[in-house]
Formats: sequence, structure tokens, C-alpha cells
Amino acid sequence: MPIHFTEQEMASRRHAAARGLTARGLDGLLMFRQESMYYLTGYDSFGYCFFQCLYLGADGQTVLLTRLPDLRQAQMTSDIEDIRLWFDASDADPGIELRNMLEDLGCRGKSLGIEFDSYGLTAASWRRVESALDSFCTLEDSSDLVSGLRAVKSPAELEYVRRAAGLADDALDQAVALGQPGAFEGDVLAAMHSAIFRGGGDYAGNEFIIGSGDEARLVRYHSGRRHLSDSDQLTLEFAGAYRHYHACLMRTILTGRPDPAHVDMYKACRDALLACTEAVKPGTSMGAVFDEHARVMDGAGYRDQRLEACGYGLGAVFTPVWVEQPMLYAGNPLVIVPNMVLFLHMILVDDDSKRAMTLGHTVIVTEIGCESLSRSPLDLVVNGA
Repeated sequence: MPIHFTEQEMASRRHAAARGLTARGLDGLLMFRQESMYYLTGYDSFGYCFFQCLYLGADGQTVLLTRLPDLRQAQMTSDIEDIRLWFDASDADPGIELRNMLEDLGCRGKSLGIEFDSYGLTAASWRRVESALDSFCTLEDSSDLVSGLRAVKSPAELEYVRRAAGLADDALDQAVALGQPGAFEGDVLAAMHSAIFRGGGDYAGNEFIIGSGDEARLVRYHSGRRHLSDSDQLTLEFAGAYRHYHACLMRTILTGRPDPAHVDMYKACRDALLACTEAVKPGTSMGAVFDEHARVMDGAGYRDQRLEACGYGLGAVFTPVWVEQPMLYAGNPLVIVPNMVLFLHMILVDDDSKRAMTLGHTVIVTEIGCESLSRSPLDLVVNGA
């Protein structure tokens, strides 16, 4: 199974991370984020739900500590040559195994970065690591080191993002065609996923968000399916994923004759999305983009119905969620730079009327602005009117 990037690109990524360690005065990095492991080595697994750690030295050396079931996974999907194993047993302590590995690598007394902000380092696992490495080495939170590198995409990565965006459009085509009065939500979901898998795509980093009727106001996945009524609202937030790279879309599909209030909510979402898209450009802060969202929504009378964030970064992300930092919220000072990938979503939820309206697309930041990756129009979709 090949790594999805050239040897030169993978080596360049590790060199950049190693330079970052040196700049921080660190001798190595303990990675628990699967995204970091995939980015630096190609290693592709869900084994991070158990204990595993990838070590990167300031000299560029990589060593993986993982369980036996992931040995072949690492051998076949990554360029890691040194793979160490810990074994399941009633008295197993992977924290001690990590210390033994680091001892072998000459890390005693050294300063190491560690990824605390990681689903792969649970509180229970951290207690093992903390106990094992106490007085052994110095640890410094470096959760942002590889994540910062990952935020700006290479041309090869952007090609995968574009492939993901095409798959998202294919899924939306299915949803628009099937989202008719009487349609079963399960059939809509099945067709959307089928389009992505038939196109060579992957599972997304979290479940597709789907809800109709009162449940259209939910912005999280939930269990349970229903049939659309003759006059309904169907909220969809989903992603095409290719080589784990994501591109998201968000839509609310209406059935039957649309209520004027629904149309007004759609217009606010459309105007806000266009304003935010126009604001995304190099040198602009993430907070300034959110300000455009707030300006349009509040001006249209929807201050109490909008959310306090209107988007986030995307990349090669693993479960449980495809959301990446940075996020678009008030006051975020992070400056936008070319080749970032951002998902812009406009969401209105009116609990009094039980109406919802959403609209969103994924963009790549260019040298002068941004490019929407979706071929799908932003028009309000109304079926069965």
C-alpha cells in the first residue's frame, strides 16, 4: 500500500517539524495525534484509540510505539523503519514501554515536546506517561507544532482536497434528487455515502449530520430516521473525504411551498456566506471573517438565531471529528495565509418557530482571496412545491 505523497515531500515535512523542535530548544516530540503521524510518515490507522506514540527527534529520526495489531498497518502505510511494540496483558504498562524506548534513544535528561491536545492521549494514558517519565525528561506542551505545519497545504494536498470537494458535490447531487416529500432519511444518507465510496473516497472524520422536521435544528448527528413530510426542512452537513482530506458542504433542503420566513432566513445565510467568502484573503484575521458573518446576520434581525462561530479549518483528519483549528469566531487574531483550507458555514436556528436554515462551502485561500471548491450553486433548494 503506497504512501500518498512523494518521498521528497514526506522528508520535507519531517525536516520542517525538526527545525521547529530546534527553534523551541527541544530534542524531540512525542506525538499522540493520528493526524500528526499521518502527516509526517503516512501512518494510517485507528489504533490511536489504544495507546501509541510516534517519536520524532530533532535529527529527523522517527520511532513508533504501538500494539501488535498495528504492526503491519505501520509497515504497509508508512515510511517508519523503527517500530516498537507493547503487548496486551493484565499488567501491561505502555507508559513504562515508552520510557524504555526513550531510554534506548538517549532521551534521558532531554527536553521533549508532547501533544497534549490529542484524542490519542486520554487522561488515563497521560497518567501512565506522567508517572513513567517523572524525573526522566522534561516535557513541554507542543500540540501546535505539527498542527501549525498542517494548516498550510502543499500542492499535492490541495489536489486531494479538490478530489474530496468533487465527492461532496456528488453526494449533494444525490441528496437534492432524493430529498423529496415522503423520502426516507436513510435512503438519502445511503445514496450520499455511496456516491463518495464509488468515487474512491473515505469515511469522513465524523458522521454526516442529517435531520428533518424539528430535528433540522440539530447541528450534530443523532440516531433515528424519519420520512420527510409534504412541507419539511432537511438539514445536511457532510464532507467528501479523499486520502483523509476533507471538503465540507452544508444545505437545508425544503419540501413543499416555502414559508416566506424560511426564504428570509435563506437570504440572510446566502448574504452572510458571500460576505465571509469575500473577506477570506491573506492578511485578514479569522476574527474579521466572523465579523462579516455577525454583521450580516445581526443586520437581518437574526442575532439570537445565529451561532458564535461560522467555520473552521479542514485537512487530513481522523475520527471522532473532522473539525480542525483554526476556527472563525469573534476576536480570533490568527492571520489567514495562502493555501489554508476553510469551511464557511452559516447556520440559523429559530427555536420559537422551529425553523432552521443553513448554507456552507469549502474554500482554498489564494494569493489574493479565496476559491470556492464546490460546483454546486448556492440557490435555495425546494423540492415538491
